[in-house]
Amino acid sequence: MTPVDPAAAAPLAGITVIALEQAVSAPMCTRVLADFGARVIKIENPVGGDFARHYDDVVLGQAAHFVWVNRGKESVALDLKTDAGLDVLHRLLSGADVLVSNLAPGATARLGLSPDELAARYPSLVAVEIDGFGRDGPLSHKRAYDLLVQAEAGVCAVTGTAGQPAKPGPPVADATTGLYAALSIMMCLYRRDAKAATGGPERLDHLVSGEGATIGISLFDTMAELMGYHLTYARHAGVDQEPLGMSSPAVAPYGAYPTADGNTVVLGTTNDREWQRLATTILQRPDLADDPRFRTNTGRTRHRAELDAAITAWCTRHDLADIQRIADEAGIGNARYNRPSEVISHPQLTQRNRWRDIDTPAGPIPSLLPPAVIADYEPPMGPVPALGADTDRILNELGCTAEEIDRLRAAAVLGGPARTEVAT
Repeated sequence: MTPVDPAAAAPLAGITVIALEQAVSAPMCTRVLADFGARVIKIENPVGGDFARHYDDVVLGQAAHFVWVNRGKESVALDLKTDAGLDVLHRLLSGADVLVSNLAPGATARLGLSPDELAARYPSLVAVEIDGFGRDGPLSHKRAYDLLVQAEAGVCAVTGTAGQPAKPGPPVADATTGLYAALSIMMCLYRRDAKAATGGPERLDHLVSGEGATIGISLFDTMAELMGYHLTYARHAGVDQEPLGMSSPAVAPYGAYPTADGNTVVLGTTNDREWQRLATTILQRPDLADDPRFRTNTGRTRHRAELDAAITAWCTRHDLADIQRIADEAGIGNARYNRPSEVISHPQLTQRNRWRDIDTPAGPIPSLLPPAVIADYEPPMGPVPALGADTDRILNELGCTAEEIDRLRAAAVLGGPARTEVAT
């Protein structure tokens, strides 16, 4: 299949991704691939599509989660519970480089898309299945949502405050798993095409090189990886550290403090030298700098309350701007505590032109550029697709005639807008 308008400098130009996805984890993965220039074809149920489309309607009648992770994709509304729908899917896979899925446990196997079946039928395909708890083990059958996995993996127990556990605000299990999946895909694509190139000119066509991969990645394993510090500490110290709100059990002082003008400043030190500068240059407290209890980070974490009291007393006598100026001059890390509504117009975003308008079915909206800034490459920032908006055009690319498309739609295999004439 020929990609639509590929950017010559795009790192993933020429790569076609088929996405059987919903919610956040897999859509985050494929959005990253689209940001790097891959063509992403999103397969959706003709009845309602990706259920994240309907979480809310705050973005011009569209859901905030959906527009966040689905820009730059094409939507095909296809009923995979029908033989005709599965046939269309396999025609798409025959020309694809990557398959990404995060369906309910067992769903891909029921569709005949198990890792073994995919490897046998499409030996050059990089196939990634995102699930909750892994392909085996006692919890592999369970549904897994972001909160459920964070609770199971201990994340909620180290977030919030003692006796009041909390889920981190962003869906970190979903989003981080999507990022790990995208990273794994790019590594496998690199390996596949590198191996194809070493076989001589006749093997440069990666679609026949036979060097694909099947990848399983679970939300639980990703969260266990992110819990690395806490798990390592608990294993070797034999205790669970108490959550400390906006502080950290690993270092002190490190936290949020009220200011004289009603704001909140976040101050942090990560080593003994920084602590000495904070105590002497900012707090003007050489007695704290000389106190043997606070000489090492281990001691400071044990006596965190005394340090926080001293820092709070100093911060409440100064305005935020003065605190940040003094801290910057002393080389001490600091930040302003912001709410999401304040981050929207944050000068670090606006002055660096980090917002772009993207198209959606309801009209243009602002969207942040991806974090990676690549020289001589501007991410495409493609539109958020309407459900099934690209169905007829993509089927036409597969060689389907207008009459065949009409028959499929009449049989409820397809969804999306009614067919329009497509040039062949």
